[in-house]
Amino acid sequence: MDTNGLALAPDQIREAADRLEVATPEAVLAWALQTFGAGMSLASSFGAEDMCLVHMLCGLTDAPRVFYLDTGLLFPETYRLIEETRARYGLRPIRLTPLFTVEEQAETLGPALWSRAPDHCCGIRKVEPLAHFLRGEKAWITGIRREQTPARAHARVVEADPKFGLVKINPLVRWTNQDVWNYIHAHQIPYNPLHDRGYPSIGCWPCTSAVKAGEDPRSGRWKHFTKTECGLHQ
Repeated sequence: MDTNGLALAPDQIREAADRLEVATPEAVLAWALQTFGAGMSLASSFGAEDMCLVHMLCGLTDAPRVFYLDTGLLFPETYRLIEETRARYGLRPIRLTPLFTVEEQAETLGPALWSRAPDHCCGIRKVEPLAHFLRGEKAWITGIRREQTPARAHARVVEADPKFGLVKINPLVRWTNQDVWNYIHAHQIPYNPLHDRGYPSIGCWPCTSAVKAGEDPRSGRWKHFTKTECGLHQ
């Protein structure tokens, strides 16, 4: 490991990002598996992008490491998709949970914290369990795409993640939304039916709503707040 705490030195990360900029997502994943092996995991919210990555990863290794954040507030459709994914790919995803249940959080901080302080709620239910898990990892894979938000527009296919102190792999960073759906349909990949009901981005049910045609795909997240990220990619 490099002295900066990362599994790769900064110049190695830049070289990999430059070399893999035009590579296919499968080629990026193959490189990542060879480079990091069992020290790398795919973060899945079981959204459309993540389902593409699960499909690709399962085609490259018999032992994919996939984890998800079970906040206790996921949509019923999301929980059903998790079970469908287990059956389809023989996957055993790692379930990360917050320190407190939703009920315990309400007893301590009051009911519906997400409606009053969404950053605090995301910190407890997402960021803290993720940070704890990633302490043992060399790299993590995400479904980030540059097209998704202005904050993600300059993401690299391989980059340092200073927030969590490891290497971040973004195999789909150059893909468009159409690329994602073309891949899903071509490979008959299961996906969350909420996507067909106007939910392009799906998180916890209290903070996710459908969007209208022409609206920003992320506008359905934290609808009445300026918040656009849960804190995992900031």
